[in-house]
Amino acid sequence: MMHIEEIFGKLDQLFTENKIDEVEPFLCQCLETAKEEDAYGIYISVGNEMIGFYRSTAQFEKAFAISEDVLLLMEELQLDHTEHFATTLLNVATAYRAAGRFKDALTDYSKALQIYESVLPKEDYRFAGLYNNMSILLEKMDENEKAASFLERAIAIVEKQADARMELATSKTNLALIYFKLNDVNKAEDLLEEAVSIFRENGENTDAHFGAALAGMGEACYRVGRLQKALQYYEQALAEVEKHFGKNDSYALLCLNCSTICRQLGDKEKASYYETVRNDIEQKLSGSGEKA
Repeated sequence: MMHIEEIFGKLDQLFTENKIDEVEPFLCQCLETAKEEDAYGIYISVGNEMIGFYRSTAQFEKAFAISEDVLLLMEELQLDHTEHFATTLLNVATAYRAAGRFKDALTDYSKALQIYESVLPKEDYRFAGLYNNMSILLEKMDENEKAASFLERAIAIVEKQADARMELATSKTNLALIYFKLNDVNKAEDLLEEAVSIFRENGENTDAHFGAALAGMGEACYRVGRLQKALQYYEQALAEVEKHFGKNDSYALLCLNCSTICRQLGDKEKASYYETVRNDIEQKLSGSGEKA
């Protein structure tokens, strides 16, 4: 008889060993075995894993096919008003979002929210994940005020979790970027200052998202004319990006920002240096086909 722990253990092993080509056949076999054994819980769990896998590999039609299958089974089992059904809807909605089907994504996120509100405590941590996903979607739909509202609701929940400090800092950074779009630089800067402070709590052991917060501070300072301070933040962001990701396309973009500021400050030599670094990175990435 199948055991879900064994399935997830094997799946983790395949990913750890980078045997990506074996993931789909393995999951399909597990799904078939679960069907033969009438192991509905395992079938639903494996189906959700497949939705996520197909989404991450941009096999969207396969993701939608298994989504329909799993949701139909859950409806037949009269699970369509449970938190598990809502979580599956969230998974499906995220696949729709990744595929650019924003209206379908919003429909399923909204259904998931309605169920969560009926079965979960108001401050349940799962709301934070749903609010965050809805914020990402609404921002893509240029509904930035609504996106900010949902992310603020997520942050209100995350702030109460003692072990979610880095998630809190990342969420505050993302909210600041939305406020940039809303042309509220002061609000954005306040959020970024809070985020940077949280990220620095771990000293040298910085989180991978710290660079984004530093770059955001650079933009905030640049927008209000504090060029020297903006350059300092952008240069700190360069160090963080290189530390965690190497000299990727984000590093190249930061070099462009630094070059622009240096020219405005009258430092042509430093501006030229950053332009050269940026050009070298872009040539290497273009030649290797590497993506950030």
